[in-house]
Amino acid sequence: MIYRMKIYFELFWIFFKIGSFTLGGGYAMVPLIQNEIVEKKKWIEKEEFINLLALAQSSPGALAINMAVFVGFKIKKYLGMIATVLGAALPAFLIIWLLAALFQNFQNNPYVIKAFKAIRPMVVALIGGSVYTIGKQAKINKFTLIIVLAIAVLVSQFKFPPILVIIVGAIAGNIWMMNRKGAE
Repeated sequence: MIYRMKIYFELFWIFFKIGSFTLGGGYAMVPLIQNEIVEKKKWIEKEEFINLLALAQSSPGALAINMAVFVGFKIKKYLGMIATVLGAALPAFLIIWLLAALFQNFQNNPYVIKAFKAIRPMVVALIGGSVYTIGKQAKINKFTLIIVLAIAVLVSQFKFPPILVIIVGAIAGNIWMMNRKGAE
């Protein structure tokens, strides 16, 4: 019985550690999740992890929780999903609860203000590292790079709604796959 429960504790603990010590949200967590689940534990293949990530990104909600849902479910169905979601969400809940209780007393403290300013570049670097890692594994070629850049410009410069990008991408991807299968 205890041996069978070990995997659930292990799933919980992996996501709890990542959720506790990662600043920058879901994108900063992705390389850490991949390192633990794909590289160290070998519970999921790299290609499948990329697919789960794409699914998590196109699903509503926080990326970290979506990744926890899909990874946990893939590894150990519903109980695995519960373990990973609790592991991912509990640290943020506890930290925010503690900060909310204490923040009123410290929000104007110059050291706190300086600490938050110092954290910003680190968060950007973590997210940038995640984008680079995902980009390498997503097998981006010249054509897909043009798509990535065009979407980045549409969203950032022309305020194109990201939800429309997701919907159009899903439709275009399905059409492309159907045409590809028809050609084979």
